[in-house]
Amino acid sequence: MGLQQVVRERESQARRLILRSGAVSAAPAAAAAAAVATLALATASWVVALDRMDGMDMGVATELGWFASFIGVWVPMMAAMMLPGAAPAVASRARLDGSAFAVPLFLCAYLAVWTVVGVGVYAVYKPHGTAIAGALTIAAGVYELTPLKQLFRRRCREDVVSGIRFGFLCVGSSVGLMVMFVALGVMSVTWTAVVAVVIVFQKLVRSILVVDVLVGLAIVGLGILVIVAPSSVPGLTLPT
Repeated sequence: MGLQQVVRERESQARRLILRSGAVSAAPAAAAAAAVATLALATASWVVALDRMDGMDMGVATELGWFASFIGVWVPMMAAMMLPGAAPAVASRARLDGSAFAVPLFLCAYLAVWTVVGVGVYAVYKPHGTAIAGALTIAAGVYELTPLKQLFRRRCREDVVSGIRFGFLCVGSSVGLMVMFVALGVMSVTWTAVVAVVIVFQKLVRSILVVDVLVGLAIVGLGILVIVAPSSVPGLTLPT
C-alpha cells in the first residue's frame, strides 16, 4: 500500500468521524426543536378547536352534524389533546432519524390514526341519556385498572418506530378515557380539557400503581354519580 493511499484513507476516516460527531452533537438540538414545534402545533390546535367547538356542546345529547364538519372539529381537537403528551416521542424520533421529513411524517401518521378513530366515533355515536353516559364512564374506569391498559400505556411511552404504530399503541392506552370523553360531551370544552390533562399525565409520568388505581376508581365513581345524580356533576350538560 502506497503512502498516498494510506494518507487518503486516513483523511477519509477523519472526515467520517467529523461528520458522525456533527450528527451526534446536532441530535439534541433537533430533538429539542421537534418537541418545541410539536407543542407549538398543539397550542395552535387548541385555538382552532376551541373556536370551532364554540356553541356546539349539548352534553350527552350532542348532535355530530355533517361528517365533514365533525372531522373539521375532531382533527384539531385530537391534535390539541394528544400532541402535548406525544412531544417526548417526537423528540426521540428526531434523535433516531435526523432527516427533514422524519418528524412531519411521524406526526401526520400519528394524527391520521386519531382521524380514523374519529371516523369510528362518527359511525357509532348517537345522542344518549345520562344512564348510558354513566355506564360508559364506569366501563372506562374499569378499563383503566386492567393489565391491557398498562401494557398499551407502557408501549406507548417506549415505541417510536413509526407514527402509525405509535398512534395505535396510544389509542389502546387512551381508549377508556376517550370513551368517557365521548360519552360525557364530545364537544364539551370542559371534558376535552379534563381528559387531555389525564392523557398528558399518563404519557409523561411512569405508571404508579396507587395513582393508577385512584384514577380508575375516581372515573368509576364519576360514572355512578352521572347515573344517580347527574345534576350534581360539574361540567355535565343535561339534555333539555
